[in-house]
Amino acid sequence: MISKHAIIDPKATLAKNVEVGPWTIIGPDVEIEEGTWIASHVVIRGPTRIGRDNKIYQFASIGEDTQDKKYGGELTLLEIGDRNIFRECCTVHRGTVQGGGITKIGNDNLFMAYTHVAHDCTIGNQVVFANNASVAGHVKVDDFAYLGGMAGMHQFCSIGKHGFAAGGAVILKDIPPFVMVAGHPAEVHGLNTVGLERRGFSPSTIAALKRAYKVVFRQSLTIQDAIAELNTMTAETPEIQILIDFLASSTRGIVR
Repeated sequence: MISKHAIIDPKATLAKNVEVGPWTIIGPDVEIEEGTWIASHVVIRGPTRIGRDNKIYQFASIGEDTQDKKYGGELTLLEIGDRNIFRECCTVHRGTVQGGGITKIGNDNLFMAYTHVAHDCTIGNQVVFANNASVAGHVKVDDFAYLGGMAGMHQFCSIGKHGFAAGGAVILKDIPPFVMVAGHPAEVHGLNTVGLERRGFSPSTIAALKRAYKVVFRQSLTIQDAIAELNTMTAETPEIQILIDFLASSTRGIVR
């Protein structure tokens, strides 16, 4: 399962059925759980924890030192969950002490070729990064979000559940849940209806989320006033609470 041409540090821990291709380098303090497949010419540095059944394709760089200039060689961590796919030339960096010390990736995510996850980011579950999408440090990407090809997120920004950023979007503020954005800089372009339908949202729930969208983006309300109106809608549509919680916690302001 491990090529004789791979270089595995004795201080790395690999489960018995991990597969490693030729000319891959795995450094000390790397832990890889069962079923993970690693192609040739991959570099994995620690401290890094990789879960089960991941796939890491050639020329990916996983767990490298952060590019943050204040990083001074501290032992920070990258934690990756299960069943993620990292395609060719992905780069994922560990955290910084100042940012909490950890970059964290959940489960069932797809990172297409040349995508980048910077230091101290938190990536949820079932997220898609299309080719060349990149997120700067301290970014949070919540479950089921989608970043189109060449999309870029400014540091400390967030994208909520089921949020969608079109290809080439330049994201300078937070993207609320369920919302679709595009442009340079990004602006809202309606509800992510197609994504919600694919995730099994009922027509009545989607209709209610469209009404909630209009409250936030079409009535010229302050965020506080929009939240107050949205609170009256949660009894009928509990999913709106996801939007309320995001708006209440946003620190950079939202894309409008």
